[in-house]
Amino acid sequence: MSDVEALKAEKEKLINEMLELQKKFIEREHDGGISGKDYWASKDGLLKDYRQVYMEKAMRVVELSHQIVGSEP
Repeated sequence: MSDVEALKAEKEKLINEMLELQKKFIEREHDGGISGKDYWASKDGLLKDYRQVYMEKAMRVVELSHQIVGSEP
């Protein structure tokens, strides 16, 4: 596997993980809603680290995209 193929595989894996996080978030929202307090300050379950984890994955996807095409972020 080439370096570019490995980067693309990592990017695809991260995107799939992000989609799964979004799916779980939407399911939770539809089941009973999510209060602002839960979203911003939850200390357990899905929302505990949701924003941070999602942002880290998103930023890595951006970095990978730049590496794949050889551009600067």
